[in-house]
Amino acid sequence: MQRQIFTEEHEAFRETVRTFLTKEVLPHYEQWEKDGIASREAWLAAGRQGLLGLAVPEEYGGGGNTDFRYSAVLAEEFTRAGTPGLALGLHNDIIGPYLTGLATDEQKRRWLPGFCSGETITAIAMTEPGAGSDLQGIRTTAEDKGDHWLLNGSKTFISNGILADLVVVVARTTPEGGAKGLSLIVVERGAEGFERGRNLDKIGQKSQDTAELFFNDVRVPKENLLGERDGAFIHLMTNLAQERMGIAVAGIAAAEHLLEITTKYVKEREAFGRPLSKLQHIRFEIAEMATECAVTRTFIDRCIVDHSDGTLDAVHASMAKWWATELQKRAADRCLQLHGGYGYMAEFPVARAFTDGRIQTIYGGTTEIMKEIIGRSLLA
Repeated sequence: MQRQIFTEEHEAFRETVRTFLTKEVLPHYEQWEKDGIASREAWLAAGRQGLLGLAVPEEYGGGGNTDFRYSAVLAEEFTRAGTPGLALGLHNDIIGPYLTGLATDEQKRRWLPGFCSGETITAIAMTEPGAGSDLQGIRTTAEDKGDHWLLNGSKTFISNGILADLVVVVARTTPEGGAKGLSLIVVERGAEGFERGRNLDKIGQKSQDTAELFFNDVRVPKENLLGERDGAFIHLMTNLAQERMGIAVAGIAAAEHLLEITTKYVKEREAFGRPLSKLQHIRFEIAEMATECAVTRTFIDRCIVDHSDGTLDAVHASMAKWWATELQKRAADRCLQLHGGYGYMAEFPVARAFTDGRIQTIYGGTTEIMKEIIGRSLLA
């Protein structure tokens, strides 16, 4: 079906993204995978190309455009290229809204120009060894010392954790406040007592640095409080819909791309003297995946438009996230199977898509958490 949500301007931006991937990412990606980290030069190149800070006001060096469809284009093209390691979506769509929506004018002047140029790479540190999606389980503390915050604790599974120059840390500022006693504290590179642990060895997305972070009596200036004191819970809930939509967009784009390359493969690959595509079972597999992708694409595109208009709610974002990522997981498994032994070879795109995509049903809120959100809304 012909997609109807993009204009000529969006498609021109798509060509810009493809050119960037061809020149600045794909020639270096294998090396990044071996190194376990993308290069800072790629971030600077993304800044020069206008791919960072799409929604940041122009006065700070951003694109000044809050139309989420541009972010969707970026996510789709990076997914189809098989290059999730350069985490521009995390930077733009997850952390960006905290800085543009919560930062003071002074903070914006201090942080946003580097955010848009690629000189300041960002991360958000929420997950802890003993607390995943449960905000009430967060133990990292920020104690008010009058002229500064004293930050203590640890975080894990932090994307961009090694490269990050600016880390938005979710910390407890009111011990007895439960999930409502949390605040967002911004820690900058070089702060005394701020240490990075190992670059975690994941099964996929090798070039996307994911780290442990440690805060040992880190003195953070009072002016690095982002948003309201004890307001992190509301701040986090407000921005989760966009995070989940970014993941959902990548999910359906991955499933469609897997279907595309597998359809081509079964037409060319022969078994028992004829192409695999001549076997009824293969045709049924392709037919099922094509139908699932078409139905899912229709819903996701509607969600993209609604989010661009500011009307998408948390429940439908959760529906989009769990459905699209579970489809991606199923498609990766089935497409790998249809590739046979070649599908298990690391140099085949389907193999990397299988391992790179497995995290999709976990981060941003697991499938189980998404279903809980949806169920509560219907049965409250």
